[in-house]
Amino acid sequence: MPTYAIGDIQGCHDSLLHLLDAIRFDPAADRLWFVGDLVNRGPDSLAVLRFVKSLGDAAICVLGNHDLHLLALAEGFGRAHKGDTLDAVLAVPDRDELMAWLRRQKLAWREGEWMMVHAGVLPGWTADDTMQRAAEAEAALQGAHYREFFAQMYGNAPVAWDDGLQGIERLRVIVNAFTRLRYCSAAGEMEFHHKGAPGTQPAGWLPWFEVPGRRSAEATFIIGHWSTLGLINRPGLIALDTGCLWGGRLTAVRLEDRQVFAVQCPQAKSPKA
Repeated sequence: MPTYAIGDIQGCHDSLLHLLDAIRFDPAADRLWFVGDLVNRGPDSLAVLRFVKSLGDAAICVLGNHDLHLLALAEGFGRAHKGDTLDAVLAVPDRDELMAWLRRQKLAWREGEWMMVHAGVLPGWTADDTMQRAAEAEAALQGAHYREFFAQMYGNAPVAWDDGLQGIERLRVIVNAFTRLRYCSAAGEMEFHHKGAPGTQPAGWLPWFEVPGRRSAEATFIIGHWSTLGLINRPGLIALDTGCLWGGRLTAVRLEDRQVFAVQCPQAKSPKA
């Protein structure tokens, strides 16, 4: 049963179908792992959501920051951003069904050596810690009081983990790490402003996966989120956001042999938009 990990789609439905043609996807025999950001900024987020939902057990998806943004907007929290393309999703009769399905997706997925998250994990977390933190936040997202989480989800603080954190501050650190992290300090303080490739960041910040002594190093991480990082396919890390939205490629890696599949994508957004 081959498993293909697929990068950020962000509403680029046609590109996804072209990629599945390229890998000769068979829903009866293959599995797809999606690194999150199924939606937003691309031309057809609604079709992507409906398609991935229709795959049932053939698909595993972790939530990205754009997916959480959609969920918050659907509950009346946050505000639409200039580049959002979510109106069609929010207007359809089956919106509530789609949102309930999306809210049930994971923040982290672990299977054997593989650990899939959208963005990253904090350097002080072990692989077991990572799954425990994910379970905490997933319980809040899927529980009876999930609207309280979305009401307070947005924000950068606290910027670092502490075992004593409670309530929304604890959940916000967890969710920000899983869905927004690129750079952090050696002490695990998160930096949310710089989005450039490694080597362009201000002094004192490191890609989260290059922090010395990172406690989750025994796992092989599969991530998206970071388009300026490009494709990485090396021991310990597969990074899959290859800029489909920006006219780059949509990329999949077959996990059994690390073979790369990619399709060229039309530019749906300008990086300055």
